[in-house]
Formats: sequence, structure tokens, C-alpha cells
Amino acid sequence: MRPSYYPEGVFDESKVSSSKSSNSKTQLWHTKGRCPKGTIPMRRTKKADLLRASSIKSYGRKKHRSIPKPRSADPDFSSQSGHQHAIAYVEGDKYYGAKATLNVWEPKIQQPNEFSLSQIWILGGSFGEDLNSIEAGWQVSPDLYGDTNTRLFTYWTINNEIAMGASIYPVSGFKASQYDINILVWKDPKEGNWWMQFGNNYVLGYWPAFLFPYLSDSASMIEWGGEVVNSESDGQHTSTQMGSGHFPGEGFGKSSYFKNIQIVDDSNKLRDPKDIGIFTEQPNCYDVKTGKMGDWGNYFYYGGPGRNTNCP
Repeated sequence: MRPSYYPEGVFDESKVSSSKSSNSKTQLWHTKGRCPKGTIPMRRTKKADLLRASSIKSYGRKKHRSIPKPRSADPDFSSQSGHQHAIAYVEGDKYYGAKATLNVWEPKIQQPNEFSLSQIWILGGSFGEDLNSIEAGWQVSPDLYGDTNTRLFTYWTINNEIAMGASIYPVSGFKASQYDINILVWKDPKEGNWWMQFGNNYVLGYWPAFLFPYLSDSASMIEWGGEVVNSESDGQHTSTQMGSGHFPGEGFGKSSYFKNIQIVDDSNKLRDPKDIGIFTEQPNCYDVKTGKMGDWGNYFYYGGPGRNTNCP
């Protein structure tokens, strides 16, 4: 299982395998061993997982997620969805993929039914019923996984080194070592499938082209950033953290970031995005700040603590 083409400038195709061996501890289960050749890792389904689901039929199905609409004129957008975001985005062109290095943290979650994630969105169609999305990144979701570990998430992937839903290891610490993951999603120009690569070596698998009528040619918007659920169960804003739980102005080692954000163009080449916009519903709760420099390329810091004196 290999794509017909890789985006130009990513790596030497002859040196990449979809199951390349590595000693790096990118997921916690790697400390216990590896999968034998011809097998794939799968997170074990336990009784407690089934009991947390509203029904057997709904177990394992992707729950509704809010898609941030950066240029929405609706002042009640955040309250209607119950989701809040801090993102950078591009639109107005044809996009055939996206790439970024994501700083990995373990944000604190207030309520079991809330989550905090950081991801890439690849979007096609119009906002509403006619919207297709491909999403990949990391998340903390007690309701889904039964713990507060930071886990890699997406769908339609198979690889014998990297497991979907498995805990990412290690994670960053405040004023301590910082850890990142690289994610690339791109459209195979020959077969039309959307492929995902994790890190520099692991081609995880693909989303079949037939799933996405509005992404059959290209995407119309790319988004990078964070999302949380604000349940406001006690009448106050949630204290669920986004990213590191610290605002962008605190900088490296304190605030979470995306760096080297890129898009894949119609020539199947990675390039820097143009006219990057930012969006957040409530900047006093979660914010985003972009920049560009040296080895980081286009980057942004994002996130925040949620409830605080300015975010009641």
C-alpha cells in the first residue's frame, strides 16, 4: 500500500517505507514492543469503552465536530456550536494537501464530555451539509478514551508501527523539553486518494477518494490549530485548556505552537501558504498569534487556559 506520488520536496521516495523500523518512542506502546511483520496495531476495546458510549451502534463512530468558519458574520457562532477554536487558515485557492509540525502537550480537561485537540483541517464544499473535511492531529478526550492521555487521531489508516488512538510519547512540559509531531496530508494526483504521513517515515494510509465528493479535485480551505468543547455546565466558561493551557504571548516553552505550516499546490509541490488569516471566537479565553522566521518558516502560537479573570 503506497501512494503513486509524494509531494515534491518531502523526502527521497526510495528511502521511505510504509512500515519502516525505528527506535524512536513516538507512541507510549512502543516501550512494550512492536508489531510483527504482517500485522497492525489496534487499540484494545474494553468493556469500559462500550459503557461510555451512548449505544453499541454509536461506539467507534466519529462524533460531530465543529468546523471553524473564520469569516462568519454570525455573532452567536461560538454559543451555537459550544466549540471554540484558535486557528490559522488559508482560502481562495485550490489546495492538494497540507503539512505542519505540531507541538504536543497534555492539556487539562474540566468535564469528561469535553475534549481538547490540535489538528489540520482540509476542507471542500460549502459550510453546512455540503462540507467535506479531512482531519488529523492529536487530542485529549476522556469520554472517548477513558483517560487524559494525548492521542493521535484520524480515520481510515493502517500501518504496523503507528496506532490510531494510541498515546503519543513523550509530551512537552512547561519550561521543559518540547516535543513535536509532523503530519502531512496530500492528494495522490494519479489515484485521487488523500494520504497521510506521520513523522518523516510513516505513511499511515489513505482516505479513499469516493468518500469526498467535494474534495474530488482539491480542497478550498486549509486550517491548522486547536479546538475545545465549552460545555458551560456550571454557567461559567470551561477551564479546559487548549494547547499548553497558556496564551500565545508567553512564547516558546510555555505556549503551544504549529511551525513549518505548508500547503501542497497543483504542481504537487510543498510551498508556503499565502495570506494566512487567524480566527478565534473569544481571544480572552484562547488566542492565536502568527509569525515567520528561519527554520520555523510560517508558524503560530495558539491556545489558552479557558476560564480566567478575563474569560468568566
